[in-house]
Amino acid sequence: MPDAARPPRHVLILGGTTEARRLAAALVPGAAGSPEPAQAPEPVLRVTTSLAGRVAAPRLPAGEVRIGGFGGPEGLARWLREHAVDALIDATHPFADTISHNAALAAATAHVPLLVLRRPGWVPGPGDNWHQVTSLDEAAAALPALGSRIFLTTGRMGLAHFAHLTDPWFLVRSVDAPEPPHPPRMEVLLDRGPFTVEGERALLRAHRIDVLVTKDSGAAATAAKLTAAREAGIPVVVVRRPPVPDGVPVAANPAEAVNWLRARYRSAFNAAGSH
Repeated sequence: MPDAARPPRHVLILGGTTEARRLAAALVPGAAGSPEPAQAPEPVLRVTTSLAGRVAAPRLPAGEVRIGGFGGPEGLARWLREHAVDALIDATHPFADTISHNAALAAATAHVPLLVLRRPGWVPGPGDNWHQVTSLDEAAAALPALGSRIFLTTGRMGLAHFAHLTDPWFLVRSVDAPEPPHPPRMEVLLDRGPFTVEGERALLRAHRIDVLVTKDSGAAATAAKLTAAREAGIPVVVVRRPPVPDGVPVAANPAEAVNWLRARYRSAFNAAGSH
């Protein structure tokens, strides 16, 4: 039995991704996607997921949920201390580099172990015509030489980087409606993945797309557009993801993150298994 005097180990997940939801489900007994009760890894865990609040109707994970920012690394460090967090897992989007940077600073300040959960990035294959860039500004600079009907899938928050391009026409796909500044010639498609190759083929044909712009998010749910672009011979501008903060361990999937927690808190996992 776990020590009754010891409160449950508290894990804070910085979420907003499919991986974050799957990790929370794996750690919260009885949640959809969690192991069978006899194999449940951690009923003595308290799991809190923090969402940034940028999506109007987010998909909520299992366990406790908080929504909103922390007020920079100092605010996050204070939250970690005040809520007795034992482990911090950064499962944010691969391009949420500000949050990841703040998490590394806060974890070091509060002396809380930190793990980054990042899905692997995409890799070009035979027939792909990728133009890899390091920023949205570089992506915008590359477009005039590549085409005039752009399928822009980099998210609504970065449209300002393309607002000065007055000649190309943009099809912008995002979960929520974008706000200015944005390109003057633009159609917005509100949709959320997963997407199918058949659906992406039809979309490229219907809008006569000749260039695709995407971030290297690495998600299987949105990879169908790459296959459709390859089949159509359409060039793809791929924005490389920023690096993970130095010295922070990385898990490629939720199972690896669970194993990291198990290694750190083996006694609690063993106690859970004795129920």
